[in-house]
Amino acid sequence: MGHDGGVSDSRTDSGVTIGRAAELTGLSADTLRYYERDGLLLRPVSRASSGHRRYTERDLEWIRLITRLRATGMPIRDVRRYAELVRTGAGNEDARLELLLAHRSTVLEQLAEVQSHLAAIDEKIGIYEGAVGGLRARSA
Repeated sequence: MGHDGGVSDSRTDSGVTIGRAAELTGLSADTLRYYERDGLLLRPVSRASSGHRRYTERDLEWIRLITRLRATGMPIRDVRRYAELVRTGAGNEDARLELLLAHRSTVLEQLAEVQSHLAAIDEKIGIYEGAVGGLRARSA
């Protein structure tokens, strides 16, 4: 489907190559192929007349979103489920919201844990800064 809701030609020379898409998303070409094969994308990637994949800006925006979901620990099965819900279209927004709220809660728990670890590191840094500062003061 195009941005206007119409069906676009699946064989087009517009868009970017898989190599460029990899550069723009920070993923490998193999990962992009995996995402397509595993049903994580919203639609099949368009193909050029040569048969090579051509990623549109819409494809890249979606890939960036699912990359963020994965980077924050969302399991592949949940990303796949979210993609299925979005592909299905209107009428399941409550399920999408529920899935994202649950993931947000998990991310907030992880963030709090990391902040606690950072506080412990900061405490140790303070101890060593005090010790090093005391040594420097005595040697001056």
